[in-house]
Amino acid sequence: MIKMSGRLIIRRATVNDAPSVFSIIQKAFNEYSKITGQTNLDALAETVEDITKEIQTKAVFIGIINDNIVGTVRVSINGDEAYLSRFAVDQNSQKTGIGKSLMNAVDTYLKKMHVKKVTLHTSSKHDVLMRFYYGIGFFVEAIETDKGYLRARMIKEY
Repeated sequence: MIKMSGRLIIRRATVNDAPSVFSIIQKAFNEYSKITGQTNLDALAETVEDITKEIQTKAVFIGIINDNIVGTVRVSINGDEAYLSRFAVDQNSQKTGIGKSLMNAVDTYLKKMHVKKVTLHTSSKHDVLMRFYYGIGFFVEAIETDKGYLRARMIKEY
């Protein structure tokens, strides 16, 4: 468990956190949908039960302030590579360092697990997220259209 600024706690999610993680994902990806114009997002089709299974099989990190979950990110590892997904920070808590703190926790975890490269996808038209990911060391490896819109495949190497 990592405490940040005496207020923010970053920790692994437990199955009891699944309903709150679901709520954060729904809000964040509805906003992502508005910004990108994409309505058929896998994240919006997830159920609390789906998230519970993800918590049981992947590393799901959450950020907590005053006992409220304000951010989440998911990581799956395959050998020395990882895939990052479902990164979300509550709209009222954005631009406060929560996202960066979550990503720092992911970096620490992945290095400990001897991961050499982490990959993620995001809309290449979502300039705020693109700048955020560039700022924490990711770069665009390719642009893909497999989901029906322009998605940047971004990677970070350790």
